[in-house]
Amino acid sequence: MDTTDPLNPPPCPITGAPAVRHIQWVPARLLIKLWRAGMGLEAGPSFAGQERFGLWLSPTGLHFFDPMIEGDLAFYARFHTGALRRQLWAPGCIRRDFELAARSITPGARLLEVDCGFAEFRRLIPKTRYTGLDTYFMAGGVADVRNQTLREHLAEHAGSYDAVCAFQVLERMAAPSEAFADMVRAARPGGLLIVGVPHVPSAQTRIPNNMLNAPPYRQSWWTRAALTLLAERHGATVMRIDNVPWGSCDAVFHWIERCSPIRCGDIYYDGALSWRAAAFAGRVGGRLMHAWRRTPPPSDEGVGLLMVARRGR
Repeated sequence: MDTTDPLNPPPCPITGAPAVRHIQWVPARLLIKLWRAGMGLEAGPSFAGQERFGLWLSPTGLHFFDPMIEGDLAFYARFHTGALRRQLWAPGCIRRDFELAARSITPGARLLEVDCGFAEFRRLIPKTRYTGLDTYFMAGGVADVRNQTLREHLAEHAGSYDAVCAFQVLERMAAPSEAFADMVRAARPGGLLIVGVPHVPSAQTRIPNNMLNAPPYRQSWWTRAALTLLAERHGATVMRIDNVPWGSCDAVFHWIERCSPIRCGDIYYDGALSWRAAAFAGRVGGRLMHAWRRTPPPSDEGVGLLMVARRGR
């Protein structure tokens, strides 16, 4: 049962301060239908009876869902298969956030990547001592990737790494502040923390009924202020936060947003027929435009944010 009251807002997952605004309610049944139609996935078991989710705005500008319910193992196992089949994610694809992050990594560095997927980032940093962690991809037998959570890995490797990276990970966590604290613990004093997240406003938040931006896959949408405060609260100093340009791996979402007759503002999910039709038109038109135009022209907004911070000594 849902007991959240807009007059008693939930705490920001970074600061613990009360949310400053309730944006909308999102029925769980709508998300279940979107995941089933868009990806052929059953999200219901992950929701464990939750009837609706609140979307809230924190004082940092972070948008977050409440409750924050992560996808279960079965959901993620099928999600990765579905993403490959629908060409939303491809092994060997080098994303632009990888390229930006690689500029900060020095040869010989000992590097840890959290929830590394296919470990594509390793291809850009061949002279490092790379370790990846991922509990979903071990069946593929990817070398140098361990079937461990970060918390498990810390038992023997706290303070061991020159750089700790997480690309499109924190937004999927029910406790992103705790996850970042563990990243800081894994880094040596003076080591780097590199974090990539989806941001708001962005093309992905303007796509109507975008299930890829919703539970049980994503729990939060980020801002520069949210990233900065996250780092500072855990003793890290922000060196830079970059907008990540669109690349061939993700530019389709730029075109989907451009081709949608509805672009979201304060409401992001709606079961109305007009919204379903707009989402369909955006997907069809976006894929055609992506096939024709490929990577969009440079944008101030891009696909996400990449923070490079340094752990205190």
